[in-house]
Amino acid sequence: MIKGFFTLFSIFMLLAVSAAATAGGISGAEPSDEPGNAVAYSGKTYTDPITGMEFVLVRGGCYQMGSPATEVDRDDDEGPIHKVCVDDFYIGKYEVTQSQYQKITGSNPSYFKGKNRPVEKVSWNDAQSYIAKLNNKSGKSYRLPTEAEWEYAARSGGRGEKWAGTNSESSLGNYAWYNSNSGIKTHSVGRKRANGLGLYDMSGNVWEWCSDWYEEDYYKQSPWSNPQGPSTGSYRVFRSGCWSNDKGSLRSASRYRNFPDNRYYYLGFRLVLPAVRSLF
Repeated sequence: MIKGFFTLFSIFMLLAVSAAATAGGISGAEPSDEPGNAVAYSGKTYTDPITGMEFVLVRGGCYQMGSPATEVDRDDDEGPIHKVCVDDFYIGKYEVTQSQYQKITGSNPSYFKGKNRPVEKVSWNDAQSYIAKLNNKSGKSYRLPTEAEWEYAARSGGRGEKWAGTNSESSLGNYAWYNSNSGIKTHSVGRKRANGLGLYDMSGNVWEWCSDWYEEDYYKQSPWSNPQGPSTGSYRVFRSGCWSNDKGSLRSASRYRNFPDNRYYYLGFRLVLPAVRSLF
């Protein structure tokens, strides 16, 4: 009887603490570490203690990935439009900056120098090397976003946004650095408006590597649940558009690719951190 009482009491207290957390007792607090090198749901943001990199929690869901055949500037590899569902994840609030890159690697390969500017002239392989070193130091499981995660985040959680944060061409300059307003150079991250999830520079500034191999017709056979891209290929995908591109390349659905060992002064990356559900 006593054993049963304490079992019920423990369950009651656990539920009470969980309810208090949900009600806002720890809302906005820095998430705690969880087994599996993920981040618990104790808040909506997370800051990496080594680099100072800020991450925003993206609640998972389903959306229509790609662009319609009638869309201006559309490329063939952006279709067909297909339903995709992604799990919750944390994604970098900003592109990885030069100071954050140098703190881990000891070097800064960027052409346009500036500690708060996005790092560029990094290949996909360079990004993987950076991630491996950061994970070794932090004990976390940082990685590049999948194409599906990237587009979902750029569209403010799967909304039908043509560009990250807006459908209006006249307001695009408020959200993105591109050939019309960049002065043909990169700019410090976070100087434009954020999209609906509080993410900056998802359109423009620098292109961003994704984890996926590239395949032109992949959307025709893509699985609906957390697609990871083709199992092999010659090119890796990058998204976002950059300081030298026109508005068409900045669209949320735009897909580009290059060899994983190539480096360009318009190409950088941002990171993702897995998220797990927790009682606290």
